[in-house]
Amino acid sequence: MKSKNKKKDFCIFALPGMFCFFAVVIIPFIYGVYLTLTDWNGVSDVKNYVGLTNFAGVVKDTQFWTSILLTFKYVIAVVVLVNILAFAIAYLLTRGIKGQNFFRAGFFTPNLIGGIVLGYIWQFVFSRVFVSIGENTGWSFFEISWLSEPNKAFLALVLVSVWQLSGYMILIYVAGFTGMNEDVLEAASIDGASGWVKLKNIILPLMMSSITICLFLTLSRAFMVYDVNLSLTAGAPYGTTEMAAMHVYEKAFTSRQFGVGQAEAFILFIIVACISGAQVYFTKKKEVEA
Repeated sequence: MKSKNKKKDFCIFALPGMFCFFAVVIIPFIYGVYLTLTDWNGVSDVKNYVGLTNFAGVVKDTQFWTSILLTFKYVIAVVVLVNILAFAIAYLLTRGIKGQNFFRAGFFTPNLIGGIVLGYIWQFVFSRVFVSIGENTGWSFFEISWLSEPNKAFLALVLVSVWQLSGYMILIYVAGFTGMNEDVLEAASIDGASGWVKLKNIILPLMMSSITICLFLTLSRAFMVYDVNLSLTAGAPYGTTEMAAMHVYEKAFTSRQFGVGQAEAFILFIIVACISGAQVYFTKKKEVEA
């Protein structure tokens, strides 16, 4: 009787999820790996086998490696800023300040806005609002649109991504702070521990599970950024803000080199999987229980 119930529960709850996972993730991934070995252009019915020729093309594609390097810079900036900002705000929002629930909802709101819409909103801010401020105040920093200069356009991408991602990470950190055993902190205060000592030796070790999750989410989302990149800068000016995901898309759908595009996507996947896996492994080892 129990075995029948288990089978029934599996069919009701697990089987639909497994089917969707295989249909949406596993099968397309395997098909994508197959396309890396062909010269398919996305239109023709013919897919000729070309072996590792596409991967050789990736090695020679200097623009791809330039976009990878830029993506690494972007990921480092976003991951560091998002997690420091979210951790600090979450700490403040769990200290019993007045209206903390309102602030939690407010900080989470940007995460609900789609990346495309978000990009166009901030494009207006950087190109119109900031320029208007510069013209009226004489501040040279705002007189020219940020999106017209490579360094400022990159900074704009980072700021928008931090603004978008921080809210979700704040909720995760808030959950971690809420579940923390306050008795440990009170005992440390009685023993005369300073705020820095408590942060370094107590709070951070107890928050490592939340830090592991937030680092993984920000790493994966930053490496795969496309929507904000497309709507905010579209790779401009002159391709200097083209991230890896956008380059892969352009290679496959604009240049009609699906094989090379899939090969670049596969390499990007390997890079993200290795870095994310290493991050989870090392941060998991630092987790402790109160």
